[in-house]
Amino acid sequence: MYNSNPGAVAPNHNAVSRGLARGDLFTVVHDLFFTDTTDYADYILPATTFLEHTDVQGAYGHYYVQLSKQAIEPPGEARSNVWLFGQLAQRMGFTEACFHDTQEDMIRQALAIGADGHSKNANMEHITLEKLEREGHVPLAFHAEPGARPFLPYTSGPLATTSGKIEFYSETLAASAVDPLPAFVPPVESRWSEGAKKYPLELLGRKNDNYMNSTFANLPGHRKMESRTRQKLEIHPLDAQSRSVAEGDRVRVFNDRGSLELTAMLNSSLPAGVVAARLDWAKLHPDGTNVNALTSERLTDIGGGATFYSTLVEVAKA
Repeated sequence: MYNSNPGAVAPNHNAVSRGLARGDLFTVVHDLFFTDTTDYADYILPATTFLEHTDVQGAYGHYYVQLSKQAIEPPGEARSNVWLFGQLAQRMGFTEACFHDTQEDMIRQALAIGADGHSKNANMEHITLEKLEREGHVPLAFHAEPGARPFLPYTSGPLATTSGKIEFYSETLAASAVDPLPAFVPPVESRWSEGAKKYPLELLGRKNDNYMNSTFANLPGHRKMESRTRQKLEIHPLDAQSRSVAEGDRVRVFNDRGSLELTAMLNSSLPAGVVAARLDWAKLHPDGTNVNALTSERLTDIGGGATFYSTLVEVAKA
């Protein structure tokens, strides 16, 4: 396991934990810290941070490609993903050339750079590794003149939808579904589904403001910044009142997959019928679990994505 902490972030946490604890499962974890996942590892291999290897960063919420150059040598026996998988393959006898690729080789491949030295990716044709090395970050070419401003997406003409507009209900998506969809189908776990008769509250398993998914949860300074909402259940006053729950009470949040004890935090900004709790490492919680003890591994019917936010629960005073 690498670049992830499934012992904390995967849905249906209790089932995942049971699987990781199997005696016949040989587990190697390549990571920076002793996470929930490393607790189940037969071997732990130390990984490098972004400061200790070279990588390219695609645009995510912005319009630049960036080069992240190695700034310091890795401490101790920390090794990068590239080194680990290359060496593992070579020592197992694989002879393919890809297992000898350097970080720079892989960056050129990620940029899809052709024989002329330029990228073949749309809006990245002007980006080369050499240009990234000179400038550090290069804007995507949304204009004939890269970097021209303002860039206002979806304002230059009709969208690539049947109507040419943003569609809240898409005939194209509906037609591509396995079963034809009516205008609205409630999620399997929602306030409008049959399951709400047993578990009437929808749970939002939220991210913490000062973590990156589960990363940084091990740092006391970051946990301190989250102290107002950490290990709290945000609940609308009407839902709390009907369950005889007051601010600061210990409550049990549960469904058929698991349960979790949290501290009630009244929040009238939430809609009635919705509760929210933040993701944390399981080992840092008194129960040895986290909000994913309640979430399902069911996938969405369109797109096959996770259904973290389609979770029904009930809440009772602990």
